[in-house]
Amino acid sequence: MNSKLKVLTTASVFFMSATLAHAACTQSEQTLPVRDLKLNAEGEFVPHWAKKAIWYQIFPERFRNGDKTNDPTVASIEGADPNEPVAHWQVHPWGSDWYELQAYEKANGDKELWKHMLRRRYGGDLQGIIDKLDYIEEMGFNALYLNPVFHAPSLHKYDSASLHHIDPHFGPDPEGDKALMAQEKPWDPATWVWTKADKLALELIEKAHKKGIKVIFDGVFNHMGINSFAFQDVREKQQASPFADWFTVNSWRNEDKGTEFAYQGWFGVQSLPEFKESKHDLAPGPKEYIFAITERWMNPMNKGREFGIDGWRLDVAFCVGHGFWKDWRQHVKELNDEAYLTAEIVDSPEKVKPYLQGDEFDGEMNYNFAFTAAEFLFNPPQMAITASEFDTKLRDMRELYPKGVAYVTQNLFGSHDSNRIASHIVNRGVGNFRDWGEYFQRSQVGNNPQYSPRKPTADELHLQKLFVILQMTYVGAPMVYYGDEVGMWGANDPDNRKPMIWPDIDYADEKVMPDGSTRKADKVAVNTDLQKHYQTLIDIRKRFPALQTGAFKTLLVNDDKHLYGFERTLQGHKSVRVIFNNSQKSQTIGVADEGKQWTEVLNQADLVQAEGKVKLSLPAKWAAILVSH
Repeated sequence: MNSKLKVLTTASVFFMSATLAHAACTQSEQTLPVRDLKLNAEGEFVPHWAKKAIWYQIFPERFRNGDKTNDPTVASIEGADPNEPVAHWQVHPWGSDWYELQAYEKANGDKELWKHMLRRRYGGDLQGIIDKLDYIEEMGFNALYLNPVFHAPSLHKYDSASLHHIDPHFGPDPEGDKALMAQEKPWDPATWVWTKADKLALELIEKAHKKGIKVIFDGVFNHMGINSFAFQDVREKQQASPFADWFTVNSWRNEDKGTEFAYQGWFGVQSLPEFKESKHDLAPGPKEYIFAITERWMNPMNKGREFGIDGWRLDVAFCVGHGFWKDWRQHVKELNDEAYLTAEIVDSPEKVKPYLQGDEFDGEMNYNFAFTAAEFLFNPPQMAITASEFDTKLRDMRELYPKGVAYVTQNLFGSHDSNRIASHIVNRGVGNFRDWGEYFQRSQVGNNPQYSPRKPTADELHLQKLFVILQMTYVGAPMVYYGDEVGMWGANDPDNRKPMIWPDIDYADEKVMPDGSTRKADKVAVNTDLQKHYQTLIDIRKRFPALQTGAFKTLLVNDDKHLYGFERTLQGHKSVRVIFNNSQKSQTIGVADEGKQWTEVLNQADLVQAEGKVKLSLPAKWAAILVSH
């Protein structure tokens, strides 16, 4: 999902949440029978590699500027919100204080901070990702989810101008690419060209694959942007346009009748015209186009699936009918039967369930895992859940879906649609994460002056580390949002989209507040201690296969002492036990050894093993990882 905004007043906006958006997406609520279910030898429909994935989510415009010659221009952002002319503009300094307005911004005179934020471009591009593949590999990540990379004017690129081209300013020759693209008939795949930006994307995929890293793209199949070739033609030619049936048009421009051109934007947002849909499917035009671009990126130049992306993450999947997803999955799996499809559906597990029956998606962005973890590990006492409730919620999620699904869901916390985990911890108590629509706004500085934008303390980062232990040892595929591993902090959109912190860039202290006042300065730099913790936990997950594909068994639940533990087992491999002391004091914990010898591998803690028990001492709000000999 993306910065789909609706102006409430001239001074404030809110960014849509998936839950709020369900009100605008009722056509997908009615399910259809499961069709053509294809199971593998294990009785599952999910790709096996996705169980072993450790995901790294990258927001391309804010990750790394690898090529300054392709930086965006003021002309390249036309059509993006706020869709109004701007007199002064430049690429924003990468290391600048986040809330501090630069001279060019002040010269524009706008008093509404959100407009400045949406106009900013930092120059992140595909070359920047390629340049940092070694870093990604060294951290241990083996799968990349890229937020949209297709041609679009916004910083987030959910307002695509086309889906069959990479944004020219993500590649080495923007003007040359635009000239090439102008020669096409964009509705006709036979005329599509391969621009330098397109080819750079293929280079990124190839180099990632050589390192054993999978790559998936963000697919936005509910809408396009106002710069899209189809919508531009409709706006000009009205009913006479061959794309007139692509979009939901409420009225056509007619001077005699006194009607204006009006259309349905996603959740009413006019910069995001929605594709026309029937009860269960997209209109034929956009559906055919999406099928064509799917093949383009999964089998580029007809060279074979090994040269294409390894799957898709589907934006606002609940806004597209089940019939489309069933047809599209079949198309995808014919191109690559090992492709991974994951959906954005922020809702209760019961409402997610119809999408994960084997004929639509393999997994989801597992926000329910994040909600449950926050309630147990972070929430203040009056809002927290017990160890028993935590165990029950986890079990319900594991058992609700068909076999294999729990192992490939993307277990995340922070994302481009939520406050960063560090800032969530700083502000724990401002609301309950599970109350998505309400919490979405409470976690935005612009909507909640009480939300603190300060840097997290060491004690607060200690809680982030505790979550990472859970994330890297529990059932499911961990997903880390870029920068969380180096200690980035930020409120919800747009503050969760700051430029990545790199050791070779000088950063100004953060001291300016959204209203222009100042606070105590926070130093911005890579947190190497936190970074090492992520590396350590990723390495532990990789070293012990039971943590990737092993069975799960609850080992310890003690509500009074706030203790929780589980065991992961896999035939032929070492068993792994993870024990959490979620209390505010150190405790000695004992569990049955079941006739095995155990070693603690996270803290190198001393264990006392005697009389059929293994005992260890755990500090407050910490965990241990025990491995059998």
